[in-house]
Amino acid sequence: MADLSVKIDGVEFSNPLIAASGTFGFGKEYGEFYPLSKLGGISCKGITLKMRDGNPPPRIAETPSGILNAVGLQNPGVDVFINDDLPWLKQQNTRVIANIAGNTPEEYCEMAEKLSSTDVDMIEMNISCPNVKSGGVQFGTSCESVGSITSAVRKHCTKPLIVKLSPNVTDIAEIAKSAEANGADAISMINTLTGMRIDINTKRPIIRNNTGGMSGPAVFPVAVRMVWQVSNAVKIPIIGMGGISTWQDAVEMMIAGASALQIGTVFFSDPYAPIKIADGINEYLDKNGMKSVTELTGTIKPW
Repeated sequence: MADLSVKIDGVEFSNPLIAASGTFGFGKEYGEFYPLSKLGGISCKGITLKMRDGNPPPRIAETPSGILNAVGLQNPGVDVFINDDLPWLKQQNTRVIANIAGNTPEEYCEMAEKLSSTDVDMIEMNISCPNVKSGGVQFGTSCESVGSITSAVRKHCTKPLIVKLSPNVTDIAEIAKSAEANGADAISMINTLTGMRIDINTKRPIIRNNTGGMSGPAVFPVAVRMVWQVSNAVKIPIIGMGGISTWQDAVEMMIAGASALQIGTVFFSDPYAPIKIADGINEYLDKNGMKSVTELTGTIKPW
Protein backbone atom coordinates (compact mmCIF):
# COMPACT_ATOMS: atom_id res chain seq x y z
CA MET A 1 0.00 0.00 0.00
CA ALA A 2 1.46 3.32 -1.09
CA ASP A 3 1.15 6.54 0.91
CA LEU A 4 -1.79 8.50 -0.53
CA SER A 5 -1.42 11.55 1.73
CA VAL A 6 -0.70 14.95 0.19
CA LYS A 7 0.05 18.39 1.62
CA ILE A 8 -1.31 21.65 0.27
CA ASP A 9 0.31 24.68 1.91
CA GLY A 10 1.00 22.71 5.09
CA VAL A 11 -2.50 21.20 5.32
CA GLU A 12 -2.28 17.41 5.17
CA PHE A 13 -4.97 15.42 3.35
CA SER A 14 -5.22 11.65 3.93
CA ASN A 15 -5.57 11.19 0.16
CA PRO A 16 -5.68 13.56 -2.85
CA LEU A 17 -9.44 13.20 -3.48
CA ILE A 18 -11.54 16.19 -2.44
CA ALA A 19 -15.27 16.50 -3.11
CA ALA A 20 -15.72 19.47 -5.44
CA SER A 21 -17.84 22.43 -4.38
CA GLY A 22 -21.47 22.33 -5.45
CA THR A 23 -21.70 18.59 -6.08
CA PHE A 24 -21.53 17.36 -2.50
CA GLY A 25 -23.60 19.90 -0.56
CA PHE A 26 -22.23 19.94 2.97
CA GLY A 27 -21.71 16.17 2.88
CA LYS A 28 -24.61 14.91 4.98
CA GLU A 29 -26.38 12.99 2.19
CA TYR A 30 -23.18 11.22 1.11
CA GLY A 31 -22.35 10.44 4.74
CA GLU A 32 -25.15 7.86 4.56
CA PHE A 33 -23.13 5.86 1.98
CA TYR A 34 -19.74 5.74 3.73
CA PRO A 35 -17.69 7.59 6.36
CA LEU A 36 -16.61 10.93 4.93
CA SER A 37 -13.13 10.22 6.31
CA LYS A 38 -12.68 8.13 3.14
CA LEU A 39 -12.28 11.47 1.34
CA GLY A 40 -9.18 13.61 1.63
CA GLY A 41 -11.44 16.61 2.08
CA ILE A 42 -14.69 18.35 1.19
CA SER A 43 -14.95 21.65 -0.63
CA CYS A 44 -18.32 22.81 0.63
CA LYS A 45 -21.18 24.18 -1.45
CA GLY A 46 -20.41 27.76 -2.46
CA ILE A 47 -21.26 30.12 0.41
CA THR A 48 -22.34 33.74 0.08
CA LEU A 49 -22.65 36.46 2.72
CA LYS A 50 -26.45 36.18 2.84
CA MET A 51 -28.79 33.31 1.98
CA ARG A 52 -29.46 32.78 -1.75
CA ASP A 53 -32.28 30.90 -3.44
CA GLY A 54 -30.29 30.42 -6.64
CA ASN A 55 -31.72 30.49 -10.15
CA PRO A 56 -35.23 29.36 -11.13
CA PRO A 57 -35.57 25.83 -12.60
CA PRO A 58 -34.89 24.08 -14.87
CA ARG A 59 -31.29 24.56 -13.81
CA ILE A 60 -29.64 21.17 -14.38
CA ALA A 61 -29.69 19.16 -17.61
CA GLU A 62 -27.72 16.23 -18.97
CA THR A 63 -25.57 16.60 -22.07
CA PRO A 64 -23.46 13.97 -23.85
CA SER A 65 -20.72 12.96 -21.37
CA GLY A 66 -21.61 15.70 -18.93
CA ILE A 67 -24.13 18.07 -17.41
CA LEU A 68 -25.05 21.72 -17.69
CA ASN A 69 -25.94 23.47 -14.46
CA ALA A 70 -27.04 26.96 -13.53
CA VAL A 71 -27.97 26.42 -9.88
CA GLY A 72 -26.80 29.94 -9.08
CA LEU A 73 -25.15 29.44 -5.68
CA GLN A 74 -28.20 28.42 -3.68
CA ASN A 75 -26.98 28.31 -0.06
CA PRO A 76 -28.00 29.26 3.50
CA GLY A 77 -25.43 32.05 3.95
CA VAL A 78 -22.10 32.13 5.77
CA ASP A 79 -23.46 32.55 9.31
CA VAL A 80 -25.76 29.53 9.03
CA PHE A 81 -22.87 27.51 7.59
CA ILE A 82 -20.60 28.45 10.51
CA ASN A 83 -23.23 27.78 13.18
CA ASP A 84 -25.10 24.76 11.77
CA ASP A 85 -23.01 22.91 9.16
CA LEU A 86 -19.40 23.39 10.19
CA PRO A 87 -19.65 21.77 13.67
CA TRP A 88 -20.99 18.56 12.06
CA LEU A 89 -18.39 18.64 9.28
CA LYS A 90 -15.54 18.96 11.77
CA GLN A 91 -16.64 15.68 13.38
CA GLN A 92 -16.22 13.77 10.10
CA ASN A 93 -12.43 13.39 10.29
CA THR A 94 -11.78 14.96 6.89
CA ARG A 95 -10.43 18.32 5.77
CA VAL A 96 -13.02 21.08 5.33
CA ILE A 97 -12.59 23.74 2.64
CA ALA A 98 -15.01 26.67 2.71
CA ASN A 99 -15.84 27.85 -0.82
CA ILE A 100 -16.84 31.53 -0.89
CA ALA A 101 -18.49 33.63 -3.60
CA GLY A 102 -19.59 37.25 -3.55
CA ASN A 103 -21.02 40.14 -5.54
CA THR A 104 -18.30 42.60 -4.45
CA PRO A 105 -14.72 42.39 -3.18
CA GLU A 106 -16.00 43.64 0.17
CA GLU A 107 -18.29 40.60 0.50
CA TYR A 108 -15.41 38.22 -0.19
CA CYS A 109 -13.27 40.02 2.39
CA GLU A 110 -15.99 39.93 5.06
CA MET A 111 -16.55 36.19 4.56
CA ALA A 112 -12.81 35.46 4.58
CA GLU A 113 -12.50 37.32 7.87
CA LYS A 114 -15.45 35.48 9.46
CA LEU A 115 -14.24 32.08 8.30
CA SER A 116 -10.64 32.74 9.37
CA SER A 117 -11.78 32.63 12.99
CA THR A 118 -13.46 29.21 12.56
CA ASP A 119 -12.23 25.63 12.29
CA VAL A 120 -12.24 25.43 8.47
CA ASP A 121 -8.92 24.13 7.14
CA MET A 122 -8.73 26.26 3.99
CA ILE A 123 -10.72 28.89 2.11
CA GLU A 124 -11.40 28.50 -1.62
CA MET A 125 -12.25 31.76 -3.33
CA ASN A 126 -14.67 31.11 -6.17
CA ILE A 127 -14.10 33.86 -8.72
CA SER A 128 -15.26 31.64 -11.56
CA CYS A 129 -18.97 30.89 -11.17
CA PRO A 130 -20.55 31.53 -14.59
CA ASN A 131 -24.16 31.28 -13.42
CA VAL A 132 -24.78 34.42 -11.40
CA LYS A 133 -25.72 37.87 -12.67
CA SER A 134 -23.13 39.79 -10.65
CA GLY A 135 -19.87 38.82 -8.98
CA GLY A 136 -18.60 35.35 -9.64
CA VAL A 137 -16.81 35.02 -12.93
CA GLN A 138 -16.47 38.79 -13.51
CA PHE A 139 -13.64 38.79 -10.94
CA GLY A 140 -11.86 35.88 -12.59
CA THR A 141 -11.45 36.81 -16.24
CA SER A 142 -8.52 39.24 -16.28
CA CYS A 143 -5.11 39.35 -14.61
CA GLU A 144 -5.94 42.74 -13.11
CA SER A 145 -9.25 41.70 -11.54
CA VAL A 146 -7.84 38.40 -10.22
CA GLY A 147 -4.81 40.15 -8.76
CA SER A 148 -6.92 42.87 -7.19
CA ILE A 149 -9.44 40.59 -5.46
CA THR A 150 -6.79 38.08 -4.36
CA SER A 151 -4.74 40.87 -2.81
CA ALA A 152 -7.81 42.33 -1.05
CA VAL A 153 -8.99 38.98 0.37
CA ARG A 154 -5.46 38.00 1.42
CA LYS A 155 -5.43 40.91 3.87
CA HIS A 156 -8.49 39.48 5.64
CA CYS A 157 -7.71 35.77 5.34
CA THR A 158 -5.46 34.00 7.85
CA LYS A 159 -6.30 30.52 6.51
CA PRO A 160 -4.54 29.01 3.49
CA LEU A 161 -6.18 30.64 0.44
CA ILE A 162 -7.06 28.71 -2.71
CA VAL A 163 -8.12 30.69 -5.79
CA LYS A 164 -10.51 28.79 -8.09
CA LEU A 165 -9.95 29.71 -11.73
CA SER A 166 -12.34 29.93 -14.66
CA PRO A 167 -11.46 28.17 -17.92
CA ASN A 168 -13.49 30.77 -19.83
CA VAL A 169 -10.43 32.98 -20.37
CA THR A 170 -7.80 33.67 -23.02
CA ASP A 171 -4.67 32.75 -21.04
CA ILE A 172 -5.23 30.85 -17.80
CA ALA A 173 -1.50 30.61 -17.04
CA GLU A 174 -1.16 34.40 -16.85
CA ILE A 175 -4.21 34.61 -14.60
CA ALA A 176 -2.76 31.92 -12.30
CA LYS A 177 0.50 33.90 -12.10
CA SER A 178 -1.47 36.98 -11.05
CA ALA A 179 -3.23 35.00 -8.28
CA GLU A 180 0.12 33.65 -7.06
CA ALA A 181 1.80 37.06 -7.11
CA ASN A 182 -1.03 38.55 -5.03
CA GLY A 183 -1.07 36.01 -2.22
CA ALA A 184 -2.80 32.79 -3.32
CA ASP A 185 -1.43 29.72 -1.52
CA ALA A 186 -2.87 27.30 -4.11
CA ILE A 187 -4.86 27.24 -7.35
CA SER A 188 -7.92 25.06 -7.99
CA MET A 189 -8.95 24.53 -11.59
CA ILE A 190 -10.91 24.27 -13.74
CA ASN A 191 -14.37 25.47 -12.95
CA THR A 192 -17.10 24.74 -15.51
CA LEU A 193 -17.02 25.73 -19.18
CA THR A 194 -19.92 27.95 -20.22
CA GLY A 195 -22.31 26.03 -22.49
CA MET A 196 -25.83 26.00 -23.93
CA ARG A 197 -28.34 23.53 -25.40
CA ILE A 198 -31.63 24.40 -27.11
CA ASP A 199 -34.86 22.42 -27.27
CA ILE A 200 -35.55 22.28 -31.02
CA ASN A 201 -39.31 21.98 -30.48
CA THR A 202 -39.80 24.97 -28.19
CA LYS A 203 -36.68 26.77 -29.46
CA ARG A 204 -35.94 27.65 -25.84
CA PRO A 205 -32.66 26.89 -24.04
CA ILE A 206 -33.01 23.78 -21.89
CA ILE A 207 -31.76 25.78 -18.89
CA ARG A 208 -33.84 28.70 -17.63
CA ASN A 209 -30.67 30.76 -17.19
CA ASN A 210 -30.09 30.24 -20.97
CA THR A 211 -26.47 29.27 -20.39
CA GLY A 212 -24.95 26.99 -17.78
CA GLY A 213 -21.67 25.60 -16.57
CA MET A 214 -20.64 22.39 -18.33
CA SER A 215 -18.88 19.69 -16.32
CA GLY A 216 -18.25 15.97 -16.56
CA PRO A 217 -16.00 13.73 -18.69
CA ALA A 218 -16.45 15.89 -21.81
CA VAL A 219 -14.36 18.71 -20.26
CA PHE A 220 -11.53 16.47 -18.98
CA PRO A 221 -9.07 17.01 -21.88
CA VAL A 222 -9.46 20.79 -21.52
CA ALA A 223 -8.79 20.52 -17.78
CA VAL A 224 -5.68 18.37 -18.27
CA ARG A 225 -4.27 20.84 -20.80
CA MET A 226 -4.91 23.83 -18.55
CA VAL A 227 -3.47 22.16 -15.43
CA TRP A 228 -0.34 21.33 -17.41
CA GLN A 229 -0.02 24.93 -18.66
CA VAL A 230 -0.50 26.42 -15.21
CA SER A 231 1.88 23.95 -13.55
CA ASN A 232 4.58 25.31 -15.84
CA ALA A 233 3.75 28.89 -14.86
CA VAL A 234 3.42 28.86 -11.04
CA LYS A 235 5.21 27.34 -8.06
CA ILE A 236 2.19 27.05 -5.75
CA PRO A 237 0.27 23.74 -5.72
CA ILE A 238 -2.62 23.04 -8.09
CA ILE A 239 -5.79 21.20 -7.14
CA GLY A 240 -6.89 19.74 -10.46
CA MET A 241 -10.51 19.13 -11.42
CA GLY A 242 -12.74 18.90 -14.45
CA GLY A 243 -14.35 15.65 -15.51
CA ILE A 244 -12.33 13.22 -13.38
CA SER A 245 -14.39 10.02 -13.18
CA THR A 246 -11.93 7.10 -13.01
CA TRP A 247 -8.66 6.32 -11.24
CA GLN A 248 -6.93 6.58 -14.62
CA ASP A 249 -8.23 10.17 -14.95
CA ALA A 250 -6.94 10.94 -11.46
CA VAL A 251 -3.47 9.59 -12.21
CA GLU A 252 -3.41 11.49 -15.53
CA MET A 253 -4.37 14.78 -13.88
CA MET A 254 -1.59 14.40 -11.32
CA ILE A 255 0.96 13.55 -14.02
CA ALA A 256 -0.14 16.79 -15.76
CA GLY A 257 0.84 18.75 -12.65
CA ALA A 258 -1.89 18.55 -9.99
CA SER A 259 -0.87 17.99 -6.34
CA ALA A 260 -4.44 17.11 -5.29
CA LEU A 261 -7.77 16.60 -7.05
CA GLN A 262 -11.41 17.55 -6.81
CA ILE A 263 -14.12 15.28 -8.16
CA GLY A 264 -17.68 16.39 -8.67
CA THR A 265 -20.04 15.39 -11.48
CA VAL A 266 -19.12 11.70 -11.09
CA PHE A 267 -20.88 11.68 -7.68
CA PHE A 268 -24.24 11.95 -9.43
CA SER A 269 -23.71 8.67 -11.30
CA ASP A 270 -21.63 6.88 -8.66
CA PRO A 271 -21.52 8.10 -5.05
CA TYR A 272 -18.79 5.52 -4.35
CA ALA A 273 -16.44 6.99 -6.98
CA PRO A 274 -13.81 8.35 -4.54
CA ILE A 275 -13.38 4.95 -2.89
CA LYS A 276 -12.95 3.23 -6.26
CA ILE A 277 -10.57 5.95 -7.49
CA ALA A 278 -8.43 5.76 -4.33
CA ASP A 279 -8.19 1.96 -4.65
CA GLY A 280 -7.19 2.29 -8.31
CA ILE A 281 -4.50 4.87 -7.57
CA ASN A 282 -3.12 2.61 -4.86
CA GLU A 283 -2.89 -0.36 -7.22
CA TYR A 284 -1.23 1.76 -9.91
CA LEU A 285 1.39 3.06 -7.46
CA ASP A 286 2.14 -0.44 -6.14
CA LYS A 287 2.40 -1.83 -9.66
CA ASN A 288 4.83 0.92 -10.64
CA GLY A 289 6.96 0.67 -7.51
CA MET A 290 6.00 4.11 -6.20
CA LYS A 291 5.87 4.69 -2.46
CA SER A 292 3.87 7.93 -2.48
CA VAL A 293 1.19 9.50 -4.65
CA THR A 294 3.21 12.73 -4.57
CA GLU A 295 5.71 11.05 -6.92
CA LEU A 296 3.15 11.39 -9.73
CA THR A 297 2.80 15.17 -9.71
CA GLY A 298 4.21 16.86 -12.79
CA THR A 299 5.93 13.79 -14.24
CA ILE A 300 4.58 14.41 -17.75
CA LYS A 301 7.18 13.97 -20.52
CA PRO A 302 6.06 16.35 -23.29
CA TRP A 303 7.22 15.64 -26.83
